[in-house]
Amino acid sequence: MKSAKIGTLSVAVVVAAFIAVLLVSDGETGVAVSSPLLGQPAPAIQTTTIDDAPFDLARRKGSWVVFNFFNSTCVPCIAEHPSLIRFAEGESGRPDGVELYTVINDDADDAVRNFFATNDGDWPKLRDNDGAIAVTFGVAKVPETWIIDPNGFVRLRILGAVADGVLEEQIAKLRATEGS
Repeated sequence: MKSAKIGTLSVAVVVAAFIAVLLVSDGETGVAVSSPLLGQPAPAIQTTTIDDAPFDLARRKGSWVVFNFFNSTCVPCIAEHPSLIRFAEGESGRPDGVELYTVINDDADDAVRNFFATNDGDWPKLRDNDGAIAVTFGVAKVPETWIIDPNGFVRLRILGAVADGVLEEQIAKLRATEGS
């Protein structure tokens, strides 16, 4: 009987510690997370946007591309959204500006449309109805952000919500290495 109480108490302590970690976590797990895709040609991605426009990643060669995997009910996705808006606005004024794409993860087109209508963000939203894009990139959970260089190579994977300035800083570093 006493060992059952100790076991129950131990489980309760572990669960409480886990909850405490989740409560104080800001969702950002860092930059430059490992992946077998890094330094490799980006996977072939063909899909449509929620506006039914075709999308083919191979046609984006020559441009920096950022894929942000997203769900409209994901709390870290919602939290990072203002940072993505600022990033997109900053890049829109550059002649070699990054093309930002939201990849919809397990969400309805209407829910995504409503989210963006309410929270802004005029970049394309890509359908991933069967989850094939997420599987191809090895997305563990949303949000997750990937950077693809103008030559079509995967350069960076970011797990969790991106904080203000992170994408700008990482793109600047990557652009500097491209020029050298």
